[in-house]
Amino acid sequence: MKRSTALRLSAVAGVAAIGGGIALGLPQENASAATNVASGFASANGGTTGGAGGTTVRATTGTQIHEALCKRAAVDTPIVIEVQGTINHGNTTKVSGDSCNTAADRIELKGVSNVTIVGVGSGATFDQLGIHLRDARNIIVQNVTVKNVKKSGSPLSNGGDAIGMESTVRNVWVDHVTLEASGGESEGFDGLFDMKDDVQYVTLSYSVLRNSGRGGLVGSSETDTGNSFITYHHNKYENIDSRTPLLRGGVAHMFNNHYLKLNESGINSRAGAKAKVDSNYFEDSKDVLGTFYTDAAGTWQTSGNVLDNVTWSARSAEYNPAGPTMASTTSVTVPYTFALDTAACVPTVIAQTAGAGTGLKVSDGKCAVTSAPSSSATKSPTAAPSSSPATPSSSPATSPSASPTASVQPTPAGVNLSLGAGADGSSKAAGTSYGNVRDGRTATVWSPNGATGDISIKWNAATKVSKVTIVGSNIGSYELLNGSTGAILKSGTGTGAITFPATSLTKLTFKIKTSSGTPSIAEFQTYAS
Repeated sequence: MKRSTALRLSAVAGVAAIGGGIALGLPQENASAATNVASGFASANGGTTGGAGGTTVRATTGTQIHEALCKRAAVDTPIVIEVQGTINHGNTTKVSGDSCNTAADRIELKGVSNVTIVGVGSGATFDQLGIHLRDARNIIVQNVTVKNVKKSGSPLSNGGDAIGMESTVRNVWVDHVTLEASGGESEGFDGLFDMKDDVQYVTLSYSVLRNSGRGGLVGSSETDTGNSFITYHHNKYENIDSRTPLLRGGVAHMFNNHYLKLNESGINSRAGAKAKVDSNYFEDSKDVLGTFYTDAAGTWQTSGNVLDNVTWSARSAEYNPAGPTMASTTSVTVPYTFALDTAACVPTVIAQTAGAGTGLKVSDGKCAVTSAPSSSATKSPTAAPSSSPATPSSSPATSPSASPTASVQPTPAGVNLSLGAGADGSSKAAGTSYGNVRDGRTATVWSPNGATGDISIKWNAATKVSKVTIVGSNIGSYELLNGSTGAILKSGTGTGAITFPATSLTKLTFKIKTSSGTPSIAEFQTYAS
């Protein structure tokens, strides 16, 4: 395989470490998790909500981050870790506990789920210390900088990856981060954003990746093709030699990214990969799309991209640039909706939104910049991913559209017990995913195949419930059942709030008995009181 050359780079100055202890429930300062509904593929497979609804902890050292993980009741207890200051080798040690598996040379999210790591206050910088996810699920990393992580030289961390994921990782949202190196492999660095050995349902959004030989890969070899369903949107890749990203198998969606100074090659679709490339801006770059350094071809579907001073190499047996027209070679569907900025405005939008410390601003999908949603992952719990992710296919099916007549009901006070750790769902006569009723989104719905059907919320342990809110449409008569015993708790017609004597149960079933059309339920909310 062709090896990237040394880059014309300058090192980034370090930031002084800040000491301090862990604090619970501290107020947010400049930024915290912007929203608890992720975009792109991270919104599929049950959604990505991180530590929403869990305890909020403040950490100023890597050791404190590990302590926060280790002090949880279980490996899946939700937690939001607000990070401020510089995290480095000097303040990061291994911590032991039943709910963690940490290491001294990286921030280790291993065998855990339902975690948010978010930079707050004056900012969070992981200096020469990478973030590693292994056997993890439902993770959010937001508003942090990770820089100069090395795989050779000193100090070493995370195999040289700024953020690396491997071995059965599901539902990760990385948002508004800055990932940077100070050279290529010969200077000791590897990838900025790498995934391998069964990683699925990941979104990288509003982030900056720069000054590296390798942007990132999906699959570590031509046989590691089980990684899939990755979205990259509103990111800036700047001064990168290659791999923006390198795809080996699977499906990936790149839209509204700004690629500037890709020195050798860009999006490298290989080994049967399918890349959907929409409305990106490629500038001052070379060979921005194709199959490179192999004869194991991949494919792409393109639309609306802008090429600004892009050059192309000749084709050969192991080098197949897409060429000036970037003609599509496949078709790709994605199971989520997305608004496309026109490519011409992408550099301007990204200059105002991408990276850590930008106030979590986002695009409105019409080339204008807006503030991030005001809801916080520390305040509004939403759904954890399904415990049994669907087996991916080469082209995921398009998700059903939401019913335009779905009504939105007022949300009661208190925690929605349908969301977060310990809750799950099931359905009978289902035409769409039951997960749509427990993802915190009224834009996604569950509908049965016919005019009737059952939808349930389940818990790992007995849970006391006394109120339900059904957000939906075309519901006629219904019964609300104790799903374990079959006892009728309440019956009636229509949607809205349903109250009944507090009952401790492990399964609650909403049974649609009649309907006025195709019934749909956007949210099945459950409350203790």
